Amino acid sequence: MPVLPSHNSLMSEISRRSFFDRMTDGLYGVALTSLIGQQSLRAAEKQPFHPAPIPENLAPKRPHFAPRATSVIHLCMQGGPSQVDLFDPKPALKKFHGKTAPRELTGNAVFEKDRTGKLMQSPFEFKQHGKAGAWVSDALPHLAQEVDEMTIVRSMYNVHPNHEPAIYKMQSGQTFPGHPVFGSWITYGLGNENQNLPAYVVLADPSNRLPTNNVDNWMSGYLSPLYQGTRMKATGSPLLNLAPDYASVDQVARTKQDLLKQLDRLHQKQRPGQMELEARIQNYEMAANMQLEATETLDISQETPETLAMYGIDEKETDSFGRRCLLARRLVENGVRFVQLYTRGQIWDNHSNINKSLRTACGQTDLPIAGLLKDLRQRGLLDNTLVLWGGEFGRLPTAQITSAAKMNVAGRDHGPYGFSAWMAGGGVKRGLVYGNTDEVGYASVENRVSIQDWHATILHLLGMDHEKLVYERNGLGERLTHQFPTRVVHDIIA
Repeated sequence: MPVLPSHNSLMSEISRRSFFDRMTDGLYGVALTSLIGQQSLRAAEKQPFHPAPIPENLAPKRPHFAPRATSVIHLCMQGGPSQVDLFDPKPALKKFHGKTAPRELTGNAVFEKDRTGKLMQSPFEFKQHGKAGAWVSDALPHLAQEVDEMTIVRSMYNVHPNHEPAIYKMQSGQTFPGHPVFGSWITYGLGNENQNLPAYVVLADPSNRLPTNNVDNWMSGYLSPLYQGTRMKATGSPLLNLAPDYASVDQVARTKQDLLKQLDRLHQKQRPGQMELEARIQNYEMAANMQLEATETLDISQETPETLAMYGIDEKETDSFGRRCLLARRLVENGVRFVQLYTRGQIWDNHSNINKSLRTACGQTDLPIAGLLKDLRQRGLLDNTLVLWGGEFGRLPTAQITSAAKMNVAGRDHGPYGFSAWMAGGGVKRGLVYGNTDEVGYASVENRVSIQDWHATILHLLGMDHEKLVYERNGLGERLTHQFPTRVVHDIIA
C-alpha cells in the first residue's frame, strides 16, 4: 500500500466531517468520470487518431488504423533454436559433412573460425508438409501438421552472438537493459480489453529458475510500471496473496475497497507527477478486481479431457509447457492483450549432442504449441490472435567440437547471422515460407528481416504505426523501433 500521512497530520489538514464530505464527492466523481470516459471513447472512435499524449492507464486505446490482431502470444524460445535442424534444410551440409567448407560457401562468414569449422549435417530427417510444401524436420512432428497456419521466416538476423545482449535486442530493440520490452510498448499503445486482469501476463517455468536476463525480459523500462509484465503461476493460486486471508460480506469488502481508493487518491493528489505512485495505486485496485476473475480464468479444471490431451497435460514430458499454452489461450480469450511463455532455462542452447538435446527441447514444446494453434483455430480466436515463435538467434552450421572423432555427439555454437522464426494467425499469410539463408545456413541473404523489422511488423498487425508509437522523455521521442532503416514486412501480411 502507498505510505499514508500519519493520523495527526491527516486530521490537521481536514476535519472528520470534511473528510467524509470529500469522500462522498469522490465516489460521485468516480462514477461521473467512468461515464464521461465511456462517452469520450465512443466519440474518439469517430475522430481521426491523434498519437500523443497516450493516457497513463490500461483502458482500451484506439489504434492508429484497423488492426488485424488484437492480442499476442509470444512463445519465447530462449537459447537459439537451430534453423538448419528444424525449418531450413541444407543439402550442402550433408555433402561436406565433417569437412571445412569451400571458400565459395563461406563468403558471409563474420569470423575466421566460422570459415574453418567442420560443417555438420543435420541428424534429423526433413520432409515437406502442408499445401505449400514447407520443410520441417522430424524433431517437430506435431507442428509439421500446422505449417499451413504459419508464415515461416527463414531470414531473421540479430546483431550480437551472446545470449544476454541478443535477448535484450529481441525484447526491447536495444542490446542493453533499461528500455521497455515490446510487450510493454504494446500495452502502452493499446491498453487492455479486460480491466480485471493484467494487460501483459508472463507464464515462466514454474521452477524458481528465471530465464536469462531475469525479470528484465518483461520490464517496462522508462515507461510506467503499469505496462510491465505480471508473472502468473500455472498451478495453484496464480498470484501470491490473491485470495483474502478471511471471508467477509461482499458489501463490506466493497465499502472497504472504496474507502482505501479514496485515501489513496487523497495521498496521490498531494504528490502529483509521481508515475510509480500512480502505477502502484492502479495495480492495487486491479488486484482487488482480480481476486475473482484471475482465479476463474486460470482454472483449467473447466476444460474437457480432449482439450487437456491436445496440449499434452498430465503427460510427464509436456505437462508443464502444455499447461502454460492452455492458460495463454484462456487469457487472450478473456481479453488479455499480451501473453509471454518461457521454457525452462535455455533448453535450445544446444552446444553439445544436438541430436539428443534438441529432441528434448522439441519434445517438451512441440505437442503443446501445436495444440495451442489447433485450439485457437477451433474457437475462432486465431484470426485475431498473433502467435510468435522464436529465439534470440539460431545456430551455426558447423560442429562445436575439438576433435573430428566426436562429430556424432557434437552441438552447434550461437548463430545470429541467419535463423528461423514463425508467426501464425493475427493477419499473417498462411502456409508461407519467407526469405532464405545461404547454402550452408550461416547468414540470411534473401528478404532479410531484422529484429526492428520484426517489431515494426508486429505493431502493424496490431494497428499501430511504429513511427507514431512514441514516448516523450527528456525532450526525446523514444520508440521501440529506434534504428533506421526499419520496414514493415508487408510481404507476409495477408
